[in-house]
Amino acid sequence: MNAAADTKRITPKSEDFDKWYVEVVRRAELADYTPVRGCMVIRPYGFALWENIRDALDAMIKRTGHENMYFPLLIPESYLQREADHVEGFAPQIAWVTHGGEKQLEERLAIRPTSETIICSLYSKWIHSWRDLPVLINQWANVMRWELRTRLFLRTAEFLWQEGHTFHATDEEAAHEVETMLGCYRELAEEWLAMPVISGRKTDSEKFAGARYTLSIEAMMSDGWALQAGTSHHFDQNFTKAYDITFSDRNNVRQNPFQTSWGLSTRIIGGLIMAHGDDAGLIIPPRIAPIQVIVVPILQGDSEQRAAVEAACQQLQRESTVRLRIDNREDMRPGEKFAHWELRGVPLRITIGARDLASGVVTITRRVDGHTQTLPLNQLATQLPALLEEAQTAIYQRAQRLLQERSVNVASLSELTAAFADRPIFANAPFCNRPECEEAVKNAAHALTIRNLRSDQSANGAPCLVCGKPTEHIAVIARAY
Repeated sequence: MNAAADTKRITPKSEDFDKWYVEVVRRAELADYTPVRGCMVIRPYGFALWENIRDALDAMIKRTGHENMYFPLLIPESYLQREADHVEGFAPQIAWVTHGGEKQLEERLAIRPTSETIICSLYSKWIHSWRDLPVLINQWANVMRWELRTRLFLRTAEFLWQEGHTFHATDEEAAHEVETMLGCYRELAEEWLAMPVISGRKTDSEKFAGARYTLSIEAMMSDGWALQAGTSHHFDQNFTKAYDITFSDRNNVRQNPFQTSWGLSTRIIGGLIMAHGDDAGLIIPPRIAPIQVIVVPILQGDSEQRAAVEAACQQLQRESTVRLRIDNREDMRPGEKFAHWELRGVPLRITIGARDLASGVVTITRRVDGHTQTLPLNQLATQLPALLEEAQTAIYQRAQRLLQERSVNVASLSELTAAFADRPIFANAPFCNRPECEEAVKNAAHALTIRNLRSDQSANGAPCLVCGKPTEHIAVIARAY
């Protein structure tokens, strides 16, 4: 990308949030459109970001005892038909393969929208005894869902994700698995992506098709809208009965195992952008940043001074243990380089010039808040990890303040409507979890949904905001992507 394209004004978030988002994704070279409607290309910088997120989560998946494997992209139609609720939930989004070469197939093949059906069909052959349980597996793959309205990363026809699938001898083991993996997603969101989230249970209308219940984490974007940042599902025995998966328990009685599933996709990158980015571009938390530190040499003065600056940059790179890059491009002014790396959200920028070098110091600027300081060059390499952790904390605290400032407690539909009159928020309200009351909430203001029923709060018998009946649930109500 040339300097002129980099320094061109980005549409401010306050002017047009959607336009700002697309401009940042494309100009930061994370992703772009392709000739296939709804499909994107993930460019190297965007894929490096995904790899860091993937690697962090993959370590958690393996830490909790799961193994990775891979299943086919194509699923026979007859396999899908065996779980009615599941098929009904995905039917509008399934892309079908009808021909192999010039020959029409005897049975249509679905391009996987998710893999429960093929996994259950295969594990019906592999699970026989209680000794075969639990099955703890995960798949990193691509899936396709024929979305009508698409947006880079947030909602695309094809996307990358991981989908975990497990089978257990008891309901209690499966429930524990659902909680464990939601905890991993929360750890990823908060400790790696610096996104504070709210954990809770989805209502029946919002749960995954075919699940008994779904747990989710919900994050607030910087415009006050919500993003579902991870889900974990308890399938009970719905799929294992439909696909005739049985095992002999310790008493030699045939049983259907209990099943779970959980997943996270490249959609989380869209959330990262919207949660932290500003009018200058991306703000990437250091732990998952492809480039953690950018060094910009100020090559002015005589040849001796220029050589000293270049040598200092090279020395810092040799001694550093973080992901550091030197921007030594000769065709760009320092200000253009600053804008280039601000757009890409690099957490720390180090400027090394002859004047500072003569005093043995360099200038460090933090992307999240512009905080600038000078530090001795001879100590810098050892201090960078701590400086990056400070930046990570600053990004999280900034997002946490936004969540606190734009969260409102309401007790009635009129209060709910009034709360959303000025701007999008997260409304916390006592809610009875009845379908008719959920429908009333959705109709109270434009595009409202109940994101989840909070696991960290209880209504303690307070009256539902719609019907007034006592309830224990606190619902998070928001507009969502």
